[in-house]
Amino acid sequence: MADHPSMHLEPHTQTKLNACREILADLGSVVVAFSAGVDSTFLVALAAETLGGRNVLAAMGVSPSLAARERHQGRELARLIGIELVEVETGELSDPNYASNPANRCFYCKKDLFGRLANLAAERGFLAVASGANADDIGDFRPGLEAGRQMGVRNPLLEATLTKEEIRAASRAMGLPTWDKPSSACLASRVPYGQPLTAPRLSRIEKAEDILKDLGFRQCRVRDHDTLALIEVEAEDIYKAARLRRSIVSAFVALGYNYVALDLKGFRSGSMNEVLLGRTPRGPSGS
Repeated sequence: MADHPSMHLEPHTQTKLNACREILADLGSVVVAFSAGVDSTFLVALAAETLGGRNVLAAMGVSPSLAARERHQGRELARLIGIELVEVETGELSDPNYASNPANRCFYCKKDLFGRLANLAAERGFLAVASGANADDIGDFRPGLEAGRQMGVRNPLLEATLTKEEIRAASRAMGLPTWDKPSSACLASRVPYGQPLTAPRLSRIEKAEDILKDLGFRQCRVRDHDTLALIEVEAEDIYKAARLRRSIVSAFVALGYNYVALDLKGFRSGSMNEVLLGRTPRGPSGS
């Protein structure tokens, strides 16, 4: 990785980055909720640079909601950054408040995770728990932020008002391979609110998305409507998906889907939230 991530940054981004470093320095030592995504990877790397690797612990919540590819990438990123990774088994699926899949399911998921990370921090002598929430998350539907607030979790990127675009730019300057990684979310986000979350259902979604990724779709979602799989790919890939129709349908039917559909709106992050009252969906480029 590059030694000087500030070399190619805009002045306003550099100012925010310095503020984030000051926040981390004040924390002293930190357990970071690590998902291998753009934000948490950057936070782990910046924390390691600021505090030293021994004062930073990356903690990845492991459950059926986490795709195996993300777990494996998390291990590689931790090795690249030179930081210890702890894989923490979480139990959100055993909580009926989460498994029933209400609109605020993320609150219960994060409450479970942050509780376990707080215990881990206490056991290992770390002074704080932090997440990779950023300034853009304020304008989105993020029940997990409330869980973190209640449990005293810090959000250094958000507190420094760093946006996703600025985090990507700083990640690129730092030499992190995640700087242009497509937006990702837990597998539970593919299931319509109110429909139950189960390990087999999440596993089927993971397998379906792996099929699409193996076919070359870098950004994709499979929204699981029970017997119907609704595929979202980037707008420019819709024609490609149509051309590969036979292969996709055959593979998805083998997974147990009776119907396979392509969403002509294209990929948009958080599209399941469109059903919530008062929500305006983000466009295809949303994070």
